[in-house]
Amino acid sequence: MAEETKATDAGQRYAQSLFELTIEGGNLAKVESDLKTLKGLVAESADLRRLIDSPAFSAEDKAKGLTAVAVKAGFDILTAKFLGLIATNGRSAELVGAINAFVALSAKHRGVVAAEVTSAAPLTAAQLKAVTAAVSSALGQTPEISTRVDPSILGGVKVRVGSRLFDASVRSKLDSLKFALKRA
Repeated sequence: MAEETKATDAGQRYAQSLFELTIEGGNLAKVESDLKTLKGLVAESADLRRLIDSPAFSAEDKAKGLTAVAVKAGFDILTAKFLGLIATNGRSAELVGAINAFVALSAKHRGVVAAEVTSAAPLTAAQLKAVTAAVSSALGQTPEISTRVDPSILGGVKVRVGSRLFDASVRSKLDSLKFALKRA
């Protein structure tokens, strides 16, 4: 699953509102942890993705389903209410983008830079440590790394920090070579 999930304006607004509520309530770390867990659950579960994305389910059914997931996972009450609200308002398709926007707001608030590392296979601890050191050296800031596996890149890594993409994947190198050969 190689979909890019960027926050839309609506997702960004939901994330901003939730972020402000967590700052007021002092439960930023718990809500962020809940949302990261939910993002992982969405990535792993085809049924959960179907619930979120399918127009066959009503907004009410989506709200009930997401709230049930929140209760079963032991999420903070604010996280559960957020999930219910986003589904009830017919914005469940914005959920992953809103999560990404929330995590970025939280990282900025804590003074760290969020970086997403995409690799063709899961990274070992040593590889992750090396990537973290390289990103830290390049940016001059401490990165908070999240990983994603995308076999379509064939090998190497892609590192996304904000709007910047550092692409050292085999797929992009092959595409560059292909383009150069076509021009020749």
